[in-house]
This record gives sequence, C-alpha cells and structure tokens, in this order.
Amino acid sequence: MPRKTDPKGTKTPPPRKSKPVRHIDDSIRDQYEAYTTEDEKLLQALPHPDDFTRSDTWRVLRIMGEFIEGFDKLANVGKAVTVFGSARTPADDPQYLAAVEVGKHLAEAGFATITGSGPGIMEAANKGAKEAGGRSVGCNIELPFEQGTNPYVDTVVNFRYFFVRKTMFIKYSVAFVIFPGGFGTLDELFEAITLIQTGKISQFPVILFGTHYWAGLIRWMQSRMLGEHKISDGDLDLMTVTDDPKEVARIVAAAYKAQMKTEKERTTG
Repeated sequence: MPRKTDPKGTKTPPPRKSKPVRHIDDSIRDQYEAYTTEDEKLLQALPHPDDFTRSDTWRVLRIMGEFIEGFDKLANVGKAVTVFGSARTPADDPQYLAAVEVGKHLAEAGFATITGSGPGIMEAANKGAKEAGGRSVGCNIELPFEQGTNPYVDTVVNFRYFFVRKTMFIKYSVAFVIFPGGFGTLDELFEAITLIQTGKISQFPVILFGTHYWAGLIRWMQSRMLGEHKISDGDLDLMTVTDDPKEVARIVAAAYKAQMKTEKERTTG
C-alpha cells in the first residue's frame, strides 16, 4: 500500500504499531495499597541508621516468638504431609475433588494434613482429612488481603513471616504433595527440591499431582535444565508425578516406613 503524501509532496511515515499492553492483576493489590506486611517492613531499606535500633532489633524478638509458637503448637502433630496448591481452585473443579480424596487417604493411612489454611486446594485437603477423622492443620500467613482460615482446620498457627511458616512446613512434614497452583506453589516446590538436592534435609517424597498440568514444566526441566547440564541426571527423580489419590498415600506410607527403618539403623548402629 503506497504511503500518503502531504500537500508539499513529502511522504508521511507509516503509523507505528502500539506495543501490547501489560495487564497486571491489581484487583486485590489496589484495595490494600496502604497496607504494609511484616515481611515488607523487615525487608525494606531503612532511611536512617538509628532506625535499626528502633525496629529491626526488636523485630527479631517477634520472629523468635513466631518460631516458638509454631514449635509449641505443632510439636505433637506427629507424621504429617503438607499439601500445596492454588487458593483459586473452585469447589467443583476436579483438582479440588482430588485434593479432598488425597486428604482422606492420608488420614486413613495415619497421616495428618498440613496446608496454608486458605481456600481452594488447601481447603479441599483439610476437608478430606477432617471428614476421614484425621488431623487437619493450617499454617496461615498475614497478607495485604484477608485470606482467613478455612472451616476444616482443627489446629491453626498464624504467621507474619513467610520464612517462618515455610520452616514449619518443612520441619513437620514427611512429604509434600503439590497440586496445580501459582507462584506460591512453585516457590514451595522448588525450595523443597533445593533443600533435598543440596543435602540440607533428608530426602522425602515430593509428589506433583496432575500430570497434564505439570507436563510442560517437566519437559522444560528435561530439555533445558538437564539438557544444558544445569542439574544432574538423578535430580528429576526427586519428584513423582501422579493423578491417583490412592497412589499418593501409598508413596507417602512406603517412604515413611523406609525413613523410620533408616533412622532406627542409624541410631542403633
């Protein structure tokens, strides 16, 4: 198509294509713009050096208090499994229904269920555990918006700091079950894998539930991370993928039995 010319005969440049507009999910953030979490207060730079003595030093005591409360409330949980997944999963979603079944089968196998205490997958797993007569635990986190605790939690611990809550998930779990989720779910997945890979914690099952959802990530890790030698051959074996709630319970029970045998041999040998 020929360019248009102005009355003087000068060709005008073609119209510039506009760049695609980035849409950021601010539907929640906008409502709480003035809200500051304790994590943000801890991590933000302080404008004056003397602020350190009036804020961070004393904040350490609050952090210690959260650890103490978590240890105190969760000390008698026994063998437990943490279930992660999206808070946005509706109750009629097949993954929600599967998470209910996972909670039930874990309870029937003698395992407590720990979640972040919120809605979606967390609610489903707690619901299944409670309906089967198992222990249902929630570790809630302070957010700019009120997440609240789902009605199926028997024991709840409230945290201001993500890193304290994440410590509780690791400390009191013998396995992680990872349902489809977003950034927070991926954060928990990769932190657990990193701790196992580097030997910071003993290996325990990390089960990805939902083969269709996780297939793309697994293929990417195989082709990119493993293909470019960013991880070792056996690192992908740290994860198991399944669509069967019963298999989740079987994997967890078998791994726990092996862990107890190893621990007994280590202490008696």
